[in-house]
Amino acid sequence: MKAGIASRLLAVGGGVLVGLAAVASGQQRHTPDWTTLEPEILRHFQALVRFDTSDPPGYEAPVGDYLRQALEKEGIAVQTFTLEPNRPNIVARLTGNGSKRPLLLMGHTDVVNVDPKKWTHPPFSAARDGGYIYGRGTLDDKDSVTTGLMIMLLLKRLSVPLDRDVIFLAEAGEEGNTRVGIQFMVNQHFREIEAEYCLAETGGMIRERGRVRYGTVQTIEKIPRAIDLTARGVSGHGSVPLLGNPIVHLAAAVARVGDWHSTIRLNETTRTYFSRLAEMSTGAEAQRYRDVLDPQKVAAIDRYFHANDPAKAAVLHATASPTIVDGGYRLNVIPSDAKAQLDLRVLPDDDPQAVLESVRSAINDPAVEVAFAARDVRPGGTSRLDTEAFTALEGAVLRHYDAPTLPIMSTGATDMAYLRAKGVQCYGIGPAVDAEDAPKGFGSHSDQERILESELYRFVRFTWDVVLELAARR
Repeated sequence: MKAGIASRLLAVGGGVLVGLAAVASGQQRHTPDWTTLEPEILRHFQALVRFDTSDPPGYEAPVGDYLRQALEKEGIAVQTFTLEPNRPNIVARLTGNGSKRPLLLMGHTDVVNVDPKKWTHPPFSAARDGGYIYGRGTLDDKDSVTTGLMIMLLLKRLSVPLDRDVIFLAEAGEEGNTRVGIQFMVNQHFREIEAEYCLAETGGMIRERGRVRYGTVQTIEKIPRAIDLTARGVSGHGSVPLLGNPIVHLAAAVARVGDWHSTIRLNETTRTYFSRLAEMSTGAEAQRYRDVLDPQKVAAIDRYFHANDPAKAAVLHATASPTIVDGGYRLNVIPSDAKAQLDLRVLPDDDPQAVLESVRSAINDPAVEVAFAARDVRPGGTSRLDTEAFTALEGAVLRHYDAPTLPIMSTGATDMAYLRAKGVQCYGIGPAVDAEDAPKGFGSHSDQERILESELYRFVRFTWDVVLELAARR
């Protein structure tokens, strides 16, 4: 590990070293027998994955019933909040002495839908093969749900005294209808989940050649918007080409969107992300990460990332991806209109109207209307890096994975956005995955979604240590 990162880890928030001693003391008093617990973790995980909670259509009731029974069996009180039938949000709470504000553990019980024909292992089988567990939701997000359940059960069994309440929220609708899930809970039942800190999804540990290189903690996310492009003209016979052909204008507009680049702007998370990547890297790679921090050089690096590492380019500015094109209805008829939709992702502090105008200026065609389309627009917000929660996560990543921590800005959307808008400091975490898994089709939302079984167990242990450090009585 680079000396700069190691020294900073010892300095942040009063010192990870102090945290290590405190956690070690707490673990001596409250150390589960992890080896004997692994079959229970596996049993709960496989049971949850085997429930088909595809969204759409959205049917989380079986998972809600399972969680409620498992929690109540151990004497943990459970509340169920439901906006629509069969779409429950499960809330359990263990009470502390109130000297600190609560800690929320959150996971969503729905999963994206599947095409079963494309799966080698049935998508809801939770099949074990070669050290992996396969199935829809193994990474998104029934690993978090299982971990939250196990943390609650262990805190109760071991009678861990708490300085703060620990709340577990298993929510519906994250993948397709936040109205029945996090929006419903925040708008109508926020008192039941209000917390100082929240641990949820989208971070994780990145493995290369079998070893974790670094851990990521999501602290901020881009905001999804949608843009409609509508080209209009005069319809006519396809045998007579027309300069005003809407499809021609639309095609040119879409091409210009492909060349559009919004204003580059770094925030605390992305600046720290690239700074720590530079310290971890060598040679030309390290220099590129340093150049991101240089206003005179970042534009050139953005172009390099766009061609070679688009995920890194996407965190530097707003982005727009054409995803739907619709025009024409008959081969020999020039249509009077043609339409395209853009998946727009803006930075939390972007002015959406200014971004829209920038896209309109790039297209520069009066025959093409550029306007926002309806979409579930999530609120902006960020989580700080100078909190005891982020320090605890850094320390736990170092202990469990022998790796540094990188804060990340997610280009996708999560339900943490609604909590951040209410002042909750939210941090996205996750288990270790191989860096090549997603490109090979084994990642979240893929047709062979999978998790390393050993990393599921390590993720539960990791989260347990973080919860003890943040919530256990000192």
